Amino acid sequence: MTDLAPIMEKTHEWASKYAKKKGFILNPDEEMLQMVIEGLSRNKHEHGKQYCPCRIISGDEEQDRKIICPCVYHEHEINDDGNCHCSLFFKV
Repeated sequence: MTDLAPIMEKTHEWASKYAKKKGFILNPDEEMLQMVIEGLSRNKHEHGKQYCPCRIISGDEEQDRKIICPCVYHEHEINDDGNCHCSLFFKV
């Protein structure tokens, strides 16, 4: 088992900057936020890409490109539901 802490730190930093740039906030539930950050970091470590942890990697590179965070669905989901499916980004 590898130590994901350094990857998680970078992922959290990236997510914070991205949220601020887009006018979103990160999940205010710290426990849930850490679970999503860990999932993103684990996917980055195991698959080389920051795939959304709430979506299934198919193995089809073209299809899977759509689920690299921030996925192609996140803005629509945030607009419609108030947060993305993974619950990483929320409307302000």
